[in-house]
Amino acid sequence: MLSLVAALAMAAPQAPELPRMPAIERAPQVTYLDRNGAVIGVRGGRFAPPMDVAKLPAHVPAAFVSIEDRRFYEHDGFDPRGIARAIMTGLSEGRATQGASTITQQLARNLFLSQERTLERKATELVYAIELERGYTKKQILGLYLSRVYFGAGAYGLEAASQRYFNKPAAKLSIREAAMLAGILKSPTGYNPVEQPERSAERTKLVLAAMVETGAITPAQRDKALAQTPKVYKTAASAPSQYFVDWVDAEVRRMVPKLTRDLVVDTTLDQAMEAAAGDAAKATVTRFKAQSTDQAAIVAMDGSGRVRALVGGVDYPSAPYNRAVNARRQAGSAWKPFVYLTALEQGRTPLTEVIDEPVTINGWSPSNYEVGSYLGPITLETALAKSVNTVAARLADEVGRPQVALTARRIGISSTVNTDPAMALGTTLVSPLEMTQAYAAFSNGGNRVQAYGIEKIRSGGTVIYQKRAPTPAAAIANPALSELNQMLRTVMTAGTGGRARVAGYDLAGKTGTTSDYKDAWFCGYTGGFASCAWMGRDDARPMGRISGATAPAEMWRSFMTTALKRAPTQAIPYGPAAPVPTPPVEVAVQAAAPDASAPPVGPQPPTN
Repeated sequence: MLSLVAALAMAAPQAPELPRMPAIERAPQVTYLDRNGAVIGVRGGRFAPPMDVAKLPAHVPAAFVSIEDRRFYEHDGFDPRGIARAIMTGLSEGRATQGASTITQQLARNLFLSQERTLERKATELVYAIELERGYTKKQILGLYLSRVYFGAGAYGLEAASQRYFNKPAAKLSIREAAMLAGILKSPTGYNPVEQPERSAERTKLVLAAMVETGAITPAQRDKALAQTPKVYKTAASAPSQYFVDWVDAEVRRMVPKLTRDLVVDTTLDQAMEAAAGDAAKATVTRFKAQSTDQAAIVAMDGSGRVRALVGGVDYPSAPYNRAVNARRQAGSAWKPFVYLTALEQGRTPLTEVIDEPVTINGWSPSNYEVGSYLGPITLETALAKSVNTVAARLADEVGRPQVALTARRIGISSTVNTDPAMALGTTLVSPLEMTQAYAAFSNGGNRVQAYGIEKIRSGGTVIYQKRAPTPAAAIANPALSELNQMLRTVMTAGTGGRARVAGYDLAGKTGTTSDYKDAWFCGYTGGFASCAWMGRDDARPMGRISGATAPAEMWRSFMTTALKRAPTQAIPYGPAAPVPTPPVEVAVQAAAPDASAPPVGPQPPTN
């Protein structure tokens, strides 16, 4: 054995003295937790901190030791017989072809070396393994190893793999699940339980057999494990949450521009709501695929601005662009509540009579959803419920489009607002996030909110940021607020929002469809909880007659059916009685429609 070690040491680049082991380096990570403390994402460095093996069930580390290095607790970093076999094979073939590497050697290679197969690299690997054994305990070595090995599907380390394949922390892995993960290491592609379930099952049997041979488990435990069928997630259960994680990660990087240590971020996200939003978006797009839709987004927040769900697309791995935050699309008739709120604040009421008839404003003549159809004398409440375009256009012109822009900005719209005649029908480009932010003011009694996703940032035991409780900022007063809420309830009970209804809840909302069916929305709320659903195409081409009253309303209802069970159930509050002063803020406006897809002068495809 001594001659073998000497031979290998002589082959090392710095032989005959043992080279000093490099420092173990690891880039800091930011770990994001949902509101209940579950991990929803990690950003930053590839590798997690070393695992504390003592906090794992005994069968978890035993699975890896049994199949990868069953003499791990006995050797000093290398297996002489395995190394001799590798050297003899390498000499006969002129290159290193097999390893028989111990866990410590594998760790040395992952920490410091490349994957090239040469005797020189193998010798250096052995030297570093010896140094690791001298400087660390077996538990420390195993914990460091388990934090570094690759399990396929982008999962580095046991914790990431456990979350990826089983949606649970490593501390809760069953014997069968631990064996499945241990089996992956030989070939992360060949034994991937998602892509190669049969090969994974055979490899798992081999691991379980090794665990019996080493005394880690009994034959009875093996048989019980083989009788189980663990749920393996085809895609990470937290995949929809990655849109939210990207959003808050950008904010963390602004708050902590130079990341020098691991951080833990407690967020506002409700992972069950997020999963429901992701499922609703994907299922609805799939169901309406024939009508040329390919993307969707959902945002939900409570009445204080805490974002509980944020899904920016239907498939994060293949399309990570965040449509909920970064996409700016026309809001269509989902914008009309801002027009009607301005009118109500100027003294009109839901029963104010108007006439649905042809109208021309500065050469522009809007048409209704049913082109050429007019209802004649109707109330403002009916006009909003039926999403009558002619009435909204004339109303905005009467109250002043700059005033509508001020109203929108006051309650949460941050994008530049255009003030051409078509603005009444929602030609301003907005994101689902800011639309939800605005509707949240309707839900909470008239207070403007600022959407946020970060509650606390910690480093070790030190809190370096704590979100202060938002101070209510009155933005809408009565009677305008209560009147608008009643009108938007009518949208759902007797208007275009019928498909969004969820029985047993006080709900209000508005549909929205843009010209040529390029965008479709449903934005709605209950007491202290608001959400918006958007559908469209990334290339901004028209969909096949998908209006806000159809697919988005159904998607919103699908999501809210789950969300309402998790949000505090309450009626939409009446709101303040005192007048609300207009806050002294600058409002950016522009005189023309912001893009070529805005309705042209003259008749255009209807919105609702």
